[in-house]
Amino acid sequence: MIALLSSLLTYAESDSLEVARPRKEKREGGFMDRVYQVVKKFSEIDTNYIEPQHYNYTVMLQGTYSYESYSLSDTDGDEITLSPDPTVKVGPYFGWRWIFLGYTLDFSHVNDGKKRQDFNVSLYSSQIGVDLFYRKTGIEYKIKSLSLGGYSNESIKNVPFDGFHSSIKGFNLYYIFNHRKFSYPAAFSQSTCQKRSCGSLLAGIGYTKHTLEMNAEKLTAVVKEHFGEHTPEGLDEMESFHVEYTDISGSVGYAYNWVFARNCLFAASLSAALGYKRTKGETSEENRFSLSNFSFKNFNIDGIGRFGLVWNNTRWYAGANAIFHTYNYEKSQFATNSMFGNVNVYVGFNFGQR
Repeated sequence: MIALLSSLLTYAESDSLEVARPRKEKREGGFMDRVYQVVKKFSEIDTNYIEPQHYNYTVMLQGTYSYESYSLSDTDGDEITLSPDPTVKVGPYFGWRWIFLGYTLDFSHVNDGKKRQDFNVSLYSSQIGVDLFYRKTGIEYKIKSLSLGGYSNESIKNVPFDGFHSSIKGFNLYYIFNHRKFSYPAAFSQSTCQKRSCGSLLAGIGYTKHTLEMNAEKLTAVVKEHFGEHTPEGLDEMESFHVEYTDISGSVGYAYNWVFARNCLFAASLSAALGYKRTKGETSEENRFSLSNFSFKNFNIDGIGRFGLVWNNTRWYAGANAIFHTYNYEKSQFATNSMFGNVNVYVGFNFGQR
């Protein structure tokens, strides 16, 4: 019995030593293993629903149509809507797996010298998507509509107005819950193919910083020129304003990929965001568009919409997509609504099989 116990103990000791060695080795490489597993999960998919990318490289030609609009209103019923001419950009892109670089030429403002900056980047993985954007518009705004004192004049529509400046910069980060079966990249980056229709809930956070600036003297001059005898009284008392506000938001939404034919996909997603806005403004109480009632605490509903139409046979692809953002700020005596977005049309092919 003693010999048997001794042999069992010897076996247990030797066995524990054999097991301990790999545990020690696993601990040494454990951190990198965990990092690798986390990164790997970002691209996990159900191949019954999603066809993975089979190529390392892609070349694409894309045209981009950009649009933006701003509306300002007060409690007196005065309202102005301003928008620059849309921009049309065309250029080539080259991609290697996660890296995608390109250059576009703005054909709509080649020689006019107008100061406009526009930077947009969208990154899509199975689980997480990110939108980064920066837009700064110079002097190319046009008055789309203007109502003062209950009176409007169609002759002022599309009149150039260089007294308004704006900029917006920020990001949106969102999580895709049903990421193993639903593919955002299939709709917006052509790196996978959706094989069966599927949808997913979305949740995200966002941060934006907005700047609006109005020159009242220039607006007064334009109004007098076009309104004539119908120019409202007190217009000369209007004062310029400059306002900056930040928007921190949380959003929820739903996205759906509809595979309506072989290699063909229609995608749509809508998200509503509850935005917390903090404002810094400079104005006087006499300002027609009074900003004195802006509060450092304010909640409003913003929105994000994405739509895409894609044909993709894994080798060649073509399609179009649109992404639009809307932001609202409203108080008892002042409201503003801004909207911007891009429509992209593209064609490309993949090569360098993995």
